[in-house]
Amino acid sequence: MSQKKRMKKRADTSRNHNVVHSVFDDAGWHPLDDRIEQGRDKKFVKNIKPRSEGQASLMEAIATRNLTLAIGPAGTGKTYLAISAAVEALEKGEIDRIILSRPAMEAGESLGYLPGDMHEKMAPYLRPLYDALGDRMGGKKVRQLIEEGTIEIAPVGFMRGRTLNNAFVVIDEAQNCTYGQIKMLLSRLGWHSTMVVTGDPDQSDLLEGMSGLADIADRLEQVPDIAVIRLKPADIVRHPLVSEMLGVL
Repeated sequence: MSQKKRMKKRADTSRNHNVVHSVFDDAGWHPLDDRIEQGRDKKFVKNIKPRSEGQASLMEAIATRNLTLAIGPAGTGKTYLAISAAVEALEKGEIDRIILSRPAMEAGESLGYLPGDMHEKMAPYLRPLYDALGDRMGGKKVRQLIEEGTIEIAPVGFMRGRTLNNAFVVIDEAQNCTYGQIKMLLSRLGWHSTMVVTGDPDQSDLLEGMSGLADIADRLEQVPDIAVIRLKPADIVRHPLVSEMLGVL
């Protein structure tokens, strides 16, 4: 078999079986490629409605406040609702860009050295953000906006020293940020911008006492123009067992 045929067979096998190594072996891979190839762009969600009282409060806070902290357990829709609001603001022309950021923390296990450029290294950590964007806008459009710079997805470490004007900023998984990191991120907020910080203080991957999310949420709750929405297990919209498990674990 010629080298050209072997390469084509390998590419076909990777697509058919969705093997993990294709993430790094295929040149030019992008987290939205799978969504585009599977034709899921035609089924993206347009209208978002709250499915609990907590979600309704969160959506109202995001719409009326420039800074909102969404605190609560996994599965309550914190990230998804924040990104949905960001997409809606962009489509209405209320902002010029969307900036999504989260810490590059491994959930209790070491992945070791990841090959590739910065975007490929960060892809496993940022995949939930790509998924939410793809559900709201469709993979092709999201990829186009990312290439144009209208949507920017970056690790927390790349946010220092910036002023974010005319933007919708979502800081995801903030429980994996230290007090100093969150303080730095909050001070990035510029004119005509909205920021939403999401996280669950009970699921931090940092060493005990290092996460600053709970402390900052308690302090900012005293500021009238800042909304701190505390979601509860009753707001979980995943499988009912998720809420029951988190209640006893």
